[in-house]
Amino acid sequence: MREVDEAKRETMMMKMLRMVAPGTPIREGVDNVLRAKTGGLIVIGYDDELAPIVDGGFSIDCDFTPAGLYELAKMDGAIILSEDAKRILFANTQLNPDPAIPTSETGTRHRTAERVAIQTGRLVVCVSQRRNVITIYQGDIRYSLKEISVIITKANQAIQTLERYKSVLDAALSSLSAIEMEEMVSLQDVTNVLQRFEMVMRIKSEIKRYITELGSEGRLIAMQLDELVTRVDEEAYLLVKDYTAEGNDLTPHQIISALHGLNSDDLLNTAVITRILGYPINGNLAETGASSRGYRILHKIPRLPQPIIENLTGEFSTLSKIVAASVEELDDVEGIGAIRARAIKDGLRRMQEQVFLERNL
Repeated sequence: MREVDEAKRETMMMKMLRMVAPGTPIREGVDNVLRAKTGGLIVIGYDDELAPIVDGGFSIDCDFTPAGLYELAKMDGAIILSEDAKRILFANTQLNPDPAIPTSETGTRHRTAERVAIQTGRLVVCVSQRRNVITIYQGDIRYSLKEISVIITKANQAIQTLERYKSVLDAALSSLSAIEMEEMVSLQDVTNVLQRFEMVMRIKSEIKRYITELGSEGRLIAMQLDELVTRVDEEAYLLVKDYTAEGNDLTPHQIISALHGLNSDDLLNTAVITRILGYPINGNLAETGASSRGYRILHKIPRLPQPIIENLTGEFSTLSKIVAASVEELDDVEGIGAIRARAIKDGLRRMQEQVFLERNL
């Protein structure tokens, strides 16, 4: 499936960026090579797959240091590091990957780097002598590292965009909570909120990549991101759990993964989202009612354990029935005593008052 492939690529990309992020010994050594304009080709990891294409050079097997990498890069050949990048295994080696492997690169060093990455699956770092750029390869992934100032600018712009989208999402959630209490939710309302959740999570994913690429320079942006989207993933999960159609074989996590895998056009198509939730597409979604099971609202009540929430939703099946239940009816649910029943009733009443107040502001 497309979303699985994309998830694997994103995981690999994040791992690559962490390996060469600012603050790591490798990045310090590579930056020294870049500033010296000597160029360099570095392969991380050595195994039976790589061995046949390595020719000549020197077996060093010494501890890795940024200074050592810089000095060895003055020679023309490639440098091979251990899997954990803590030791320098070989220097000044010639790499002879399969010339039949297609490559879009033009320079000899970059063509070799891309072919080695594709043939062996190893992370290869190529420092350009003329273009003054660092390019990393692994498998069929190619990525040129950007200057820190450029990444910080892009990350700050993405944070500002995230703030705007998060504000819209919060307003949509507040409106949804109000109409849930009034039993006026339509499938259109649900899909609109899910669209906003997915947009926020896509911006979050982009910012996390910037943070990874920034390494030690990305701490402040990471703090801003955490403050903005602390519970977004959890809220999205609970919303999906509330509105997944009966009989849908997909779990909430699988539904969220399917939403992640949608292209931009499909994400804006409410019929596609409705189908993923497991509902048949019949008529106008704005006129098709939907009932919340109550997971998202119940999680807002303080000190209400997950087993109690499951018992409540299992007993009453919809949020409207839970809200309408008396203290005595709540008390009859397994695990809920008189004190907790009153706390649930009071919590739901306060929430009703709050959402209606926010809606009318």
